[in-house]
Amino acid sequence: MIRAVVFDIGECLLDRTREYGAWADWLGVPRHTFSAVFGAVVAQGRDFRETFQIFRPGFDLAEERAQRDAAGMTECCGEEDLYSDVRPTLSALRENGLWVGIAGNQSRDVAASLRELRLPADLVTASGDRGISKPDPAFFQHLVEAAPAEPHEILYVGDQLRNDVHPALRAGLMAAWIRRGPWGLIPSSTQADSAPATMQIDSLAQLPGLIAEFNEGAR
Repeated sequence: MIRAVVFDIGECLLDRTREYGAWADWLGVPRHTFSAVFGAVVAQGRDFRETFQIFRPGFDLAEERAQRDAAGMTECCGEEDLYSDVRPTLSALRENGLWVGIAGNQSRDVAASLRELRLPADLVTASGDRGISKPDPAFFQHLVEAAPAEPHEILYVGDQLRNDVHPALRAGLMAAWIRRGPWGLIPSSTQADSAPATMQIDSLAQLPGLIAEFNEGAR
């Protein structure tokens, strides 16, 4: 049975349109051009950070984030960045007795601003809090240690096959692939054909019903 559900952050809970636009502005390139190149990099199965290298060779993401912080442009998120299905879904899962966690590859600043939103979750953390990023197995081991469930009773929900679905499955968890955002809609063919997800969804609103059905079948 599924007893715990943990959500990725970017494009799973947060619409990153505003943040990607901020990076385009920081680089001094048109937003539509940045988005087009970003999509091409994702479609080729390459690391999204290569997008920055195309516009500015030698680009150091950590250094540039520090410069943005100094300029008063700290990366963060607000209620307006949440997808509309986030709060209702998290609330429904908790009402159904499930433990709910949030954990993704985001900065400490994003994690802190997420906690300020007081989402209905038992855990809100990010790679910036612990210095461990997906797909490192240690990232998922931390979730196993935090959740009151066995690995095979935890469902990890994310939009990326390479960073979310596949490493979660390798760690012994179940995985739900949400088809939204660049990674969810244009995965490389080699990624899509391997290690199918436990569930595939187009909206988080589908999860409460699917999980209830799954658990009923497991009784």
